[in-house]
Amino acid sequence: MKDSLLSLDVNGQSHRLDVPADTRLIYVLRNDLCLNGPKYGCGLGECGACAVLVDGRAVRSCAIGAKTVQRHRIVTLEGLGSAENPHPVQRAFIEMQAAQCGYCLNGMIIATVALLNSTPQPDESQIRQALKYHLCRCGTHMEILAAVRRAIVLTAELQAETPS
Repeated sequence: MKDSLLSLDVNGQSHRLDVPADTRLIYVLRNDLCLNGPKYGCGLGECGACAVLVDGRAVRSCAIGAKTVQRHRIVTLEGLGSAENPHPVQRAFIEMQAAQCGYCLNGMIIATVALLNSTPQPDESQIRQALKYHLCRCGTHMEILAAVRRAIVLTAELQAETPS
């Protein structure tokens, strides 16, 4: 496949990359931009480990071509917050110790951010639906659900503190 010059907005930075036209987004993020948040899991878009935000919505980066997300805002786990100032969802996952091996956490956190972008006060059913297709092989589902509930509170607190 012929190489293609891509222009991507990732974590608020513009990137111009010369990659094969059919390159999957996960490979550009991990190999060309050295971002390790999105994990390569199944390669079929089924496990959720590779999730990123595209214009605020969760997308499986292993199942989408990088070319299709040009002119869209892409945010990876690294773009949400920092160690010094974590995003409220990241903070909630830390506080609730919602990790074991950590492989699924990228997808769980990204799915939670996407959920709270569209539904700031989701109920239990909406939370479970948002995480339904994100696989955790370690069995930390209860801690993850607790972290999402905590993220709802932290996000609401941050919004209440931020002047409009």
